[in-house]
Amino acid sequence: MSKRRKFTSAFKQKVVIEALKERHTLSELAQKYELHSNVIKNWKKEFLEKSQDIFEKPGKKREQKTNEDELYRQIGKLKVENEFLKKNLDPYL
Repeated sequence: MSKRRKFTSAFKQKVVIEALKERHTLSELAQKYELHSNVIKNWKKEFLEKSQDIFEKPGKKREQKTNEDELYRQIGKLKVENEFLKKNLDPYL
């Protein structure tokens, strides 16, 4: 049984860029790099999906993470307060 081959990101990038140039068909590239054409197609799809992140501002993701953390903190605080009130107000109802 053959082992799975692992490819570097530089190799994947080289293959995808060549595929995007469309000078050769996927089957020609697959034969040239000894890959299956579906592998190249999947790498190309992943590359195109993630390419939009290149133009994102670097601080934006950090800011979103901070907002998310603050919201989770508030949820936790409200949950504790809610449980406290349920526990202490039950006898009076």
